[in-house]
Amino acid sequence: MRNRLGASGEFDVLPTVGSKEMVALLPTLLEAKRILIPKVAYPTYLVSAIFGRAEVIEVDLDPGNWPKDVDLVWINNPSNPTGRVHTQAELNAVIKWSRTHKVVIASDECYLPFPDSDESESILKRAAGENVGFLALHSLSKRSNLAGYRAAFVAGDTQLVKRLLEIRKHLGMMMPLPVQRAMTVALQDESHVERQADIYRNRRRILVPALISLGFRVEYSQAGLYIWCTRNQSDWETVAWFANRGILVTPGSFYGSAGSEFVRIALTATDSQIAEVAQRISA
Repeated sequence: MRNRLGASGEFDVLPTVGSKEMVALLPTLLEAKRILIPKVAYPTYLVSAIFGRAEVIEVDLDPGNWPKDVDLVWINNPSNPTGRVHTQAELNAVIKWSRTHKVVIASDECYLPFPDSDESESILKRAAGENVGFLALHSLSKRSNLAGYRAAFVAGDTQLVKRLLEIRKHLGMMMPLPVQRAMTVALQDESHVERQADIYRNRRRILVPALISLGFRVEYSQAGLYIWCTRNQSDWETVAWFANRGILVTPGSFYGSAGSEFVRIALTATDSQIAEVAQRISA
């Protein structure tokens, strides 16, 4: 966190059984009853609130329009599914709002290691050593291709991390020591992460021009593993268009009603498959 992501000041780190475990349990563990999530978002934010019997309010990334009487705010930088990278000014505004209203910010940063046209920053870097109220979630599933290991961690506010530790151990959520040791090896090496980031960037450069030439509009997609695009029609119509060419994409409505005219295209197929996709749609 200090060397790679720029965190400073007092903070703690807690390994979690994949980042999804922490996303799914955080509202319950914090007893949050009113939660803000992005309008277009990873579905587990909503599911976790339902599981914790909390009210959910979908918002844009503009704290000036957020209700104040909430317990938890999710931000996702870079975003899944859109690849949106939050600016320093946007993160600073979120931090200022959190400190003013004493509301916990959970920053899902699982795709942060894969910049493209823009590079993200951890909320703990922007917090500049004053980490009270902030939690950053990271995953080695994406960063190091360790999805089967269920290897992730949460870092931030020492009191919040202590609370999570005390409750989670009673739920049996202790990560096995061999997995923790594997994590320390992976986290000490950046070369494999940089190589993987280059692979995703190159795949994006192959697919984006092909999509644009066919009338697609690519929005955001500045980082991460996905392309977020639209042809101004129903997402399911676009899904069918791709399916007729033997290509599977995800309807944007899976991520909220605001995504109903978009699809998410993953860059996780092989290089040869990505090249074939570009060839098929261009033909």
